Amino acid sequence: MTVSTPDRGAADARPRRPVRSPAAGSEAARRELIRRIVHSPTFARSERLGTLLTYVCDMALQGREAEINEQKIGEEVFGRSRDYDSSVDGIVRSQASRLRHRLELYFQQEGTDEPLRILIPRGGYVPVFEAPSPLPLASPAEAIPQAVPTDAAQAPDIHPTDSFFRRWLQWAPSLVLGLLLVALWVHDRQRERPVAAALQTHPFWSHLFSRNQPTLVVAPDSGLVLFHGLSGKDIDLKEYLEAGYRSELNGPPQIGPAAAQKNWLLDLANRRYTSMVDLQAILSLKDRARTLGSEVSVRYARDLRPNDFKTGTVILLGMSSANPWVELFERDMNFVLKDDYTKFVWVINRSPQKGEPPRWETARTDPEQRVFAVVAYLPNLARDGNALLVEGISMAGTEAAMDFVDDDAKLLPFLNRIQLPDGTLPHFELLLETHNMGASAVRSQILAWRTMK
Repeated sequence: MTVSTPDRGAADARPRRPVRSPAAGSEAARRELIRRIVHSPTFARSERLGTLLTYVCDMALQGREAEINEQKIGEEVFGRSRDYDSSVDGIVRSQASRLRHRLELYFQQEGTDEPLRILIPRGGYVPVFEAPSPLPLASPAEAIPQAVPTDAAQAPDIHPTDSFFRRWLQWAPSLVLGLLLVALWVHDRQRERPVAAALQTHPFWSHLFSRNQPTLVVAPDSGLVLFHGLSGKDIDLKEYLEAGYRSELNGPPQIGPAAAQKNWLLDLANRRYTSMVDLQAILSLKDRARTLGSEVSVRYARDLRPNDFKTGTVILLGMSSANPWVELFERDMNFVLKDDYTKFVWVINRSPQKGEPPRWETARTDPEQRVFAVVAYLPNLARDGNALLVEGISMAGTEAAMDFVDDDAKLLPFLNRIQLPDGTLPHFELLLETHNMGASAVRSQILAWRTMK
């Protein structure tokens, strides 16, 4: 019995039933795009950014662009009072900056084939929907220059004055565009000056960013955490500086055949990794510094030496297992994060107050996925500046700590509670508990806090 197979080319040539979809520029298509973005892996970690994107896009689609402003967003999205001072409370600016970065990530990753793009231009909050503009491909006729007649009899008679104006007309669009760019730059600079001047009074960030010198931000060595877990060996600051662990293992690895894993583990120890959570924290800090007329100097933990911490302001991301420089400050801290790299992670409470346990702990198999984080605002080593430690026992913990200091709705009430009678801000430590959902933090709460005299 013979079975005939349809010719593939013939099958492809058959008329196909058209697939109905909303037009690229229709409101339905735009709302569908918003839904895909908000439910994408890039935005799944931050419900707040999804809410902000949905709000501004919905207002724009209703034709209410004139109502999309910082004050209105602060009230409607972030629950601020109608008379809150947006020049001091920068929650909208900081979250809008994070939203712009997330949108860029989305359209660079899972949204590369989207028929529309959403942009939120800097200097405002009104979203712009636009189709990606592919580079035009030159046709063969355009790619091959045509022969130009050289016979003087066929050449047109061009007056010198016409030639002069034609040359200027060729450059006119570029000249106009250049003038527009200069005008926009001047406008943005004028707009940033009053904002930066107003934010100088921020009760927290003005102590960490100044115009005099950049703030050192230390990116954690996330590969060190993997090394800890796979080798079963804890690397302290002294060993980290000596770097011996990157050339020779003391003892066999904890997983797999020792001979097969040794070279791989040493290779891991010499690689450089940091997490997306830490990268997002750095971007948020750079944005904060920019609004205050300051800068940050980002350095990888492995590239620093003790002298780099003697003066100036420093911000350290990650706990000591990822950023051993935290040990320099832990000697004066009450809340210290620890990890046995096998079963438990915990917080040491060196001086328990009434009703507090000597330590909080959680198992790695905890069904509730409890995560701890520490925010520590301390004097620097020379006592002539400040240091900020943003620590978590996981990426979700670090995200929770960074979200707390970056959200004035959470930070300012706490600062008001601990401020001294003369209105100054004391140094403090803050212990947070959150829950891990897909490597992201949700619903954090304060467990305990301390102030330093």
